[in-house]
Amino acid sequence: MNCDYTGAVSVETILARNLASVRARMAAACARAGRDPAGVTLIGVTKSVDAAVTDALIAQGLGDIGENRQQDASAKFAQMKAPGAARRHFIGPLQRNKVRRVLEQFDVIHSVDSLKLAEEIEKRAVELGRAEVPVFLEVNIAAEPQKHGFAPDDLHNALQHCAVQFSRLKVLGLMCMAPHLDDPERARPYFRRLRELARVPVSCVVAHELAALSMGMSGDFEVAIEEGATHVRVGTALFEGLPASLERG
Repeated sequence: MNCDYTGAVSVETILARNLASVRARMAAACARAGRDPAGVTLIGVTKSVDAAVTDALIAQGLGDIGENRQQDASAKFAQMKAPGAARRHFIGPLQRNKVRRVLEQFDVIHSVDSLKLAEEIEKRAVELGRAEVPVFLEVNIAAEPQKHGFAPDDLHNALQHCAVQFSRLKVLGLMCMAPHLDDPERARPYFRRLRELARVPVSCVVAHELAALSMGMSGDFEVAIEEGATHVRVGTALFEGLPASLERG
């Protein structure tokens, strides 16, 4: 699909403007928290746009993209000019029967929500010869029944189990999705709680602080950064103003 837009403003201009705006907001949040902006990775959630728009966003300098459906992502990557030009993050719920394909197509998995899934990733990594699979353990931080993830009280046992049993999994840190709230400030306690969970050593097996926190989306990423996010997953804010015809169904 041709990414040229015949309206007054080109797709490239819209993407450049939005990307600069998001990065400026990230930098401001880092400044408020006394953090280095280099310590926060922007993951562009590209699930709602087509291959051409994703390529155009990468061309603007975005180094990380996120997708949440394996089958859709597979078709899209096949249409992209250089899908490997950005680090690819799988951010959606992951079924065990799709683990092998996700490992073939993605660099990082953010949604390890059970030990059974972790075991499947380990098994398939061995089969594929992947020496290391960077992952986040997903925490159901608000105990919402419709969401996936480890309960906070179960997290430390899960971390210890992963450290002892799985040699291919590299647990970077924790991931959460805060409840959908009108006021981003109301999400702050959930982000703070995830940060606190990551700071508690499990045992001598997992004695170091988990370094990475994947939390915050378009509506609340600034609050998440103030509370310690190292990876923010932003979609809507990057694609505001694009013509609807460029969205992927």
